[in-house]
Amino acid sequence: MCNDLINKIIDECLDKNLCGIKVLYDEPMSKHTTFKVGGTADCFITGQQIDGNEEKYSAFFVDLLNSAKKEGVPVFILGGGANIVVSDKGIRGIVLDMSLWAGKSTLCESENKIVFKSGTTLDDAADAARAAGLSGLEFLAGMPGTIGGAVWMNARCYGSEISDVICNAEYAAGSEQCGYSVKKIEIKNGEGFSYKKSPFQSMDCLILNASFKLKKGDKNKMLAQTEKYRKDRREKGHYFFPSAGSAFKNNHDFCKPTGQIIDELGLKGFQIGGAQIAPFHGNIIINTKNASAADIRNLTEEISVKVRNAAGLILEPEILFVGEW
Repeated sequence: MCNDLINKIIDECLDKNLCGIKVLYDEPMSKHTTFKVGGTADCFITGQQIDGNEEKYSAFFVDLLNSAKKEGVPVFILGGGANIVVSDKGIRGIVLDMSLWAGKSTLCESENKIVFKSGTTLDDAADAARAAGLSGLEFLAGMPGTIGGAVWMNARCYGSEISDVICNAEYAAGSEQCGYSVKKIEIKNGEGFSYKKSPFQSMDCLILNASFKLKKGDKNKMLAQTEKYRKDRREKGHYFFPSAGSAFKNNHDFCKPTGQIIDELGLKGFQIGGAQIAPFHGNIIINTKNASAADIRNLTEEISVKVRNAAGLILEPEILFVGEW
């Protein structure tokens, strides 16, 4: 895509005082995903937020989305890159790396609420909640990704999920009539959320912040719990090779985990190119060393075919394939 057009968009909306923002061109997406694959992004906006400029950053995000939409340039929102496979051809348009929108959490002690910017890592969020003496986010410990991505997909593990604790979120939403503007949604009892689903998946939006209603807890007990979860992830091999964790969603109608289904078909270790079903877990696809994005996608599709043919079950991928395929 023409860099002149992208430069025009950035010049229109970037406040020169936002010195924490960096604009990169032809940036390899393999550097920004846990699978370590993917071609280049035409434009990659990243950086580190400078505290005290929250309003300017928020305005920049809204202006960028509005200007890009006006010029017909797509904007891809990148969280932690932990649940995606970027095409070998890369991503056209602008990639907005939300890791630049992180920093200190906001605590409301009287209501046991804590607010995180969407670029906050899940591991940092679990630690910050524990430091504040608030329990409910321990299940995020050791999980790759960011708050924004976790809210978008209603991340879950160890019997808990985001919808159990989220109480509101602030986001920039687009409309044909008015463009993008910042809105806030109140969430009661996880309304609008379900297994790996959130209301944001049907919106044209950028999640900015999320608030969580937690409970007072014992810091030592919470520390023990978070360390237990981190150890469990290590022992399950989540960090042995580049991967995105679970490749497929679990379907309770199948009466057994997806990993067990794949394992019982003898598929662990099955490989296409550099992509392999992990020898240690049936529902994890790993990049053994030199996998391409195409290898990972082809392996995902081949697993689906084999499971459908052998067991009559339709697997739903949890991995998102993004970019120019």
